[in-house]
Amino acid sequence: MRSVKDPAGAIVHDTPVPAQPGGEFWGSDPIAAVLSGLDIPYIALVPGSSYRGLHDSIVNYLGNRAPQMVLVLHEENTVAIAHGYAKASGRMMAAAMHANIGLMRAVMAVYNAWCDRAPILMFGATGPWDAARRRPWIDWIHTSADQGAIVRNITKWDNQPGSVGAAVEAIMRAAQIARTAPQGPVYVNLEVAMQEEKIGALPPLPDIARYAAPPPVRPAPELVAAAARLLSGARNPLMLAGRCSRSLEGWNARVALAERLNLPVLTHIKLAAAFPTDHRLHAAPPGASLTPEAAKLVASADVILALDWLDLAGTLKQAHGTGPVAAKVINVSCDAHSHRGWSMDHQGLPPADVYLMCETDAAVPLLLEAAGPRTGGAKSYPPAPLPPAPAEAVSMRGIGIALEAATRGSDVCYTRFPLGWNGAYTHLRHPLDYIGHDGGAGVGSGPGMTVGAGLALKGSGRVPVAIMGDGDFLMGNTAVWTAAHYEIPCLMIVSNNRSFYNDERHQGRMARERGRPEENRWIGQRIGDPDIDIAGLARMQGAAGIGPVTDPAKVQSAIEEGLAAARAGKVCVIDARVLPGYDNRG
Repeated sequence: MRSVKDPAGAIVHDTPVPAQPGGEFWGSDPIAAVLSGLDIPYIALVPGSSYRGLHDSIVNYLGNRAPQMVLVLHEENTVAIAHGYAKASGRMMAAAMHANIGLMRAVMAVYNAWCDRAPILMFGATGPWDAARRRPWIDWIHTSADQGAIVRNITKWDNQPGSVGAAVEAIMRAAQIARTAPQGPVYVNLEVAMQEEKIGALPPLPDIARYAAPPPVRPAPELVAAAARLLSGARNPLMLAGRCSRSLEGWNARVALAERLNLPVLTHIKLAAAFPTDHRLHAAPPGASLTPEAAKLVASADVILALDWLDLAGTLKQAHGTGPVAAKVINVSCDAHSHRGWSMDHQGLPPADVYLMCETDAAVPLLLEAAGPRTGGAKSYPPAPLPPAPAEAVSMRGIGIALEAATRGSDVCYTRFPLGWNGAYTHLRHPLDYIGHDGGAGVGSGPGMTVGAGLALKGSGRVPVAIMGDGDFLMGNTAVWTAAHYEIPCLMIVSNNRSFYNDERHQGRMARERGRPEENRWIGQRIGDPDIDIAGLARMQGAAGIGPVTDPAKVQSAIEEGLAAARAGKVCVIDARVLPGYDNRG
């Protein structure tokens, strides 16, 4: 085995011995060629015999480049890495899962990508469709009549092509669909015999550039004009900055629109950075739900500009209760194109007086051009003072203070905040300062998504930093090995309360409501006796491990050490033993 380091920004390359050129090709070769032509840089995978043909083609026909394989130890992390890569880069990578069993392991991560509208080109494979060609036992249990049905409700499209030509078209269609807004995961299932058939000469390949995703849809001019009139004439307008791209141009356009209209802005902690949180018009710390102050802003607004806001109907209900929404609502979102019957991720149905069915980055520059300046109602929203960190133990507040001090003057990309994190603990000043949560609220995606973001940001000078719960880390921690093997720098700070604490709160509430002992809420929740050596788990996989950190005075030095390791191209995991409890009040 030979692994070599490519120039800065590229990961370690597992370099194959060059194959001898020849005139014979197999079914998986043109499939690999199309994949390469689609500008797919990486394919995260757990190997399996069902796609051994495609595996060989990537290694021996493509030379393990474009895409380069990223070996992963659990299928959930194959998709989570591709998910994090898409969130940080805006580009799509591929993920491959072996047969039905690998796909079933990955389903939670697929659901996350679906809910988060993340483009991922997923490959699966099945045993021979011709029963006479199946090996005894193993090919039978790894062959399914409709494998795509496992994820059909949480993908934009799936297909099992019956020939090499059909596979070429299916992959181009899948890539086009995945990259068309609202983006999302797609699944192509490659039957093993089709991959392995000898096809002679390589067939001519289509001009892949002619099958690209369409450009963003622009809203109708009359609707833009109507929205601009509402905003310019509003007394108490409000912007809800939701799903937006990582484009700096789009970021600047949102800031310019808010400043032209003196428009207070709210952002969402489940979504990526969409507006500078220390700007005078950012009205409240980002949260998963409305703080009392933010709820008052929503309730008093006469015009609301919702930029693909997550759960707009729920936000309006939180502010207005069961009463009518008096404000005029401008809804900018094309998310309804992905709404289905199986999953309720579409949330409630919001009212809209002007509905711009497009991406936010397409609408905001047009609104900026059309809206006249609004001079009334200018106001600044200074940040509320935060309490000091407790001196007797490590806390989320203490981690927040240490992070702000340790990262001052340097570029980081937050890839995860844990449940209970207060959105005021750190400021977001760039679209890559924070990529948001995982979409589906499953546990275990944090490590994989952090490694995927690190893959996207490698060589950029921006360090991926995750603050995640211990449950999240423990379920997905094998992604650490992938990062260590490919030298993908990142820092994971595990906010370790040794419990599934969110469910402790649920059990405590259940007990109170039923008049039963709340003291029993820990049973079936606590992760202890024995404690898990989280830093040791990291070291065993080739990463740096720090901790457990139990002294609040040592948190900042631990973070500084972890950041130094990440800047040197390493992976570092810090076990911060925090007090149980949540610091957010939203």
